[in-house]
Amino acid sequence: MTMRAWIGVAAIAATLTGMMAFGARADEKDVIEFNYGIPTGAYAQLYVAEDQGLFAKHGLKPKFFSFQSGAPLLAGLKSGSLDVITTGLASVFALGQGIPVKYLFYMGDASQAEALIARRDSGIKTVKDLVKAKQVGAAVGTCAQISLYWAAKAAGTDYNSLKTVNIAPPLYRNAFLGGSLDAGVAWGPYSLQLASVGEHLVGYDAEWVPGGGTCPETTLIANAAMKDKPKLAERLVKVQAEALELIAKNPQLAVDALAKRLGIPPDIAKLTFERYFKDAPTMEKHLDPKSRYALVGDGGLFAQLKLASETYVALGVLKEPISDATLRDAIDPQFVKAYLEKR
Repeated sequence: MTMRAWIGVAAIAATLTGMMAFGARADEKDVIEFNYGIPTGAYAQLYVAEDQGLFAKHGLKPKFFSFQSGAPLLAGLKSGSLDVITTGLASVFALGQGIPVKYLFYMGDASQAEALIARRDSGIKTVKDLVKAKQVGAAVGTCAQISLYWAAKAAGTDYNSLKTVNIAPPLYRNAFLGGSLDAGVAWGPYSLQLASVGEHLVGYDAEWVPGGGTCPETTLIANAAMKDKPKLAERLVKVQAEALELIAKNPQLAVDALAKRLGIPPDIAKLTFERYFKDAPTMEKHLDPKSRYALVGDGGLFAQLKLASETYVALGVLKEPISDATLRDAIDPQFVKAYLEKR
């Protein structure tokens, strides 16, 4: 099912789940309605939360809006049309544009499933062979472009010396078949789909991107929404935490949700889930300074956003890096802390 089709299904599902007796529901007068923007992605917890009625359980009524790219999502956020978003590195551009937002929690780490994929007969077997590529794909302004930047360094060359094509991973298959593309960086599930049909998976981000990859997928709330809907953030954290618990008990919920929402075969959905959740973003890890999912300290989210920002400057996508002060101000662990203290 496409994301556009899913939005229609989600609207119906939201109505139905509101009518179902799924655990304790918040009083109807206390229900918070809000606009939720999401691009296409492997957001298993979000889909499971919707499927299992967790938003309604915690007095939330989201209206979902899907986006094919970060630009219109940011426009909606900047205009005040969106209260909450789940996205990848589009959040860096939100900060770069001065959009007041707060990072609430991780949805996942896309770098775990992002890989350099080469056309099977391209002769590219390792990252060192990247210099052989006539044309390499990477969507501009995404974590794929950052991955390719560092892959080029690992190959002993410079990103600008590569003949790059601004193309999204869903289009790689046809480009490979037509011979117009030799390689490209693809995030999940497309990296795994391409490998499943015989294209060569050269390696994952962690093999060349500093810190083990930098493609955090997070949920953010607009500062205005925090002020106007003061209980929204804490309830979103509860929904996320319960979705993670349900998935831990029954991983098939996540596999089924990914297959349905992304329109991919069950085996690819399973592989995608396994790559994404080999290190699950539990709430406890959000407060562990040593975790990739840390909202505290100099590592975790801060380090990943900082590297992404600096790499975008090197790529000419941003004019200047996001300041440390801006990054620290945007990362807000208070709601995760409150949840864990009350649990």
